Order: sequence, then structure tokens, then C-alpha cells
Amino acid sequence: MAQKRDYYEVLGVSRSATDAEIKSAFRKKAKEFHPDLNKDDPNAEEKFKEVQEAYEVLSDEEKRKMYDQYGEAGVKGSSGFGGFGGFGGAGFDASDFDFGDIFDNIFGGGFGGFGTKSTKNRATRGSDLLMQIKLSFDEAVYGCKKDLNLDVVEDCDECDGKGGFNEETCERCHGSGTITSEQHTILGSFVSKTTCPNCKGTGKTFAKKCSKCNGKGKVKNNRTITVNIPAGIDTGDRLRVSGKGNPGTNGGPNGDLYLEFSVSKHEYFERDGDDIYLEVPITITEAILGCKKTIPTLYGNIKLTIPAGVDSLDKQRIRGKGIDNQSKNTKGNMYVVMKVITPKKLSKEQKKLISALDNTDLEDSEITAFNKFVDKNE
Repeated sequence: MAQKRDYYEVLGVSRSATDAEIKSAFRKKAKEFHPDLNKDDPNAEEKFKEVQEAYEVLSDEEKRKMYDQYGEAGVKGSSGFGGFGGFGGAGFDASDFDFGDIFDNIFGGGFGGFGTKSTKNRATRGSDLLMQIKLSFDEAVYGCKKDLNLDVVEDCDECDGKGGFNEETCERCHGSGTITSEQHTILGSFVSKTTCPNCKGTGKTFAKKCSKCNGKGKVKNNRTITVNIPAGIDTGDRLRVSGKGNPGTNGGPNGDLYLEFSVSKHEYFERDGDDIYLEVPITITEAILGCKKTIPTLYGNIKLTIPAGVDSLDKQRIRGKGIDNQSKNTKGNMYVVMKVITPKKLSKEQKKLISALDNTDLEDSEITAFNKFVDKNE
């Protein structure tokens, strides 16, 4: 008979390995060589038995001492190896091994015998929905009401959401909601629990199924709901409408409906967050001499004093005339951007007047500084 391999070598650990290291090595090797998981290795079954035998000895303090001192002879006849009929050895604790990973791979999980709780009957919240809504600039700035036409899933009013009439205890599962079955595997016999297909896990059936909802307890109705859009909504903002999403299962609540907004641009106002920008055209004369000008805002016209000597793109801030954002409880500002308009057509008299400006003292102006720079580079 061929001599057995060293147990430490079988598990791939050193002779000074701790109990935790031996346990961890056993788990890895057992998964690696389990014949139901390793179909490619023809010797997987023998290797699995070898790993099982090595662990039974090395996980037991007394057996390990005897093995370290006398080798295989020290533990021969005392092992009680159970083979694939079960892990019946005196030194094996079933809690040391994570059966769940192997069972899930072989059988798809759901072993009620090991305390795995079925989630098929659990009340589950419905998923959320997303709807795109377009708003005009004014609707977004001032707020508005929107009527939305939705297909809403609701409890059936015919059967009060139960799905039928004359409720009875399910004959197949006797009210438990689960079906118990025994499976014989290479690791032994195991009891599994699955959701009862007759009552869908509720434990109840009905003498008469509701014809309106076809036994589902839910019906789809077309509803028009009115939603209040708060002032200050911007592109990309979302608003939650509670309970108007997809229906839940097993009595779970509906999900929510999220409205995502896209806001149209305005002909004159430009928005940046809660601030508003307005480009105001002014004449050269107004720019040179200054003036008072009527300016439109989001809240009506105001009289704005434009100082003398402004340039194009100069800005004036008007506090509190931006967007009143109700969601953030903030209010932006308004910025007036000057745009000096250069005339394209001038009369002879106007040209003379403009030419006379060349005699203006510009000693400290940017024009004089630039001309000096040009002269330097000649």
C-alpha cells in the first residue's frame, strides 16, 4: 500500500500552523477538490477525502500531538473517517466549515435546514421612476403647477388589494408559505425549503379569484396628478413625488417618481445658478457722459444710474434681483453688463463732432500708453 502524504503537506501549512490557519487552509482545499465543484480533475474525490482526513486529525489537539510524535501510526484506527456519508469524525465541528458557499454553487442556495431564510415572501419596495420635464424660463424662475398624466399601479378596489374572495389556508403548504423537500447529495441528505407555488408564499388562497385584477391585487389606472414646482428650479434639478413609482411586491410600498427638469433659455436674461445677467446696449454718448436708464428685472423695471466713462463689458450689480430659490431658501443678484454700441453711419456734422474728440487730453489713458509702447518697437 502506498504511504499517505504528510497531513501538513496535504493542507499546505507548516507544522507550526495555528488552529485558525489550519481551518482556513481546510476550507480552501475542500472547495478546490470537492467533486461536485471540480469536474476537471478525475482525482478530485480522492483528494477531497485526503483533505478531510488531514483536517480531522490536525484540528483535534490530542490527535495532532500523537501525529506529530508518532506519525500516521499514532492516529491509526482512531480517526473514524466518515467518507462522503458525512463529516462524522470525532474531531470535526460542522460550524468550522462554511457550507453556504458550496451549497449555493451546487444547488443554488435556499437550504432551510441550515437556517437560510427565504426572501421570496418578504415585502419589497417598488423601484423608482424618472420622468423628464421641460419648463419655460418663467416657469422655472417663478414656480408653477404641472399636470402629469401617469399610469399608476394601485390596490384593486374590487378585492381591496387581496386578489380574491373567501380566503382559505393553502392546502399544499398548510399555511406555512413554503414547501419542504429532502435532497440526497454526495455530502448527505439535506432539507430545503422553497416558496409554495400554489399560494406564492402567502400561505393563503382564495375560493374565487378576482376577475378585475386577475388575482394580483393590483391594477393599473391612468391618473392625472398636479405637481407644485417650486420657484428657482434649474436644469438638472430633481423633484421627488412620493409613492408614484413602480409597485412593490408582497405588500411592499410603491417606489417614488423623480422629475428631472430641463429649462429653456430666455431671450435676454442669462442665468448662472441663482444670479441673472442682462446685457444692456448703450450709445457712445451714454457711455461717455453717463445716464439714467430703465432696466427690466425679474420683478419689474427699475431706474439704473450708469456712471460716466463706462466701457463695454463693465458690470453693475443689483443686489437681490436674482432668482428667489425656494428649495435653497436663497436669493441671487442681478448683473447688468454694458454693451457700448458703435454707430455705423454718421452724417458730416456728426463726423466733425467725433473728430473733435481727438483733441481730448488722453495723456493718462490706455491709448496713450499703448502708443508709447508701439513707438518703442519701431
